[in-house]
Amino acid sequence: MDKAQIERINELARKKKSEGLNEAELAEQAALRAQYLKEFRENMEATLRAVRVEQADGTYKPLEKKKPN
Repeated sequence: MDKAQIERINELARKKKSEGLNEAELAEQAALRAQYLKEFRENMEATLRAVRVEQADGTYKPLEKKKPN
């Protein structure tokens, strides 16, 4: 997501607080937010895949997803 898109998200948020948004602007805001969250989650996943935890014996082990109870 480029800087212009982030600025547009912020612009729409400010406008929503001050005067409200029309239907087209609400749809645009929702689409931009969804794209932002998707990219944020992808970046976070990539970061977490790169993390290695040092074990007591000095070896490094990648993070594992928590298993549901």
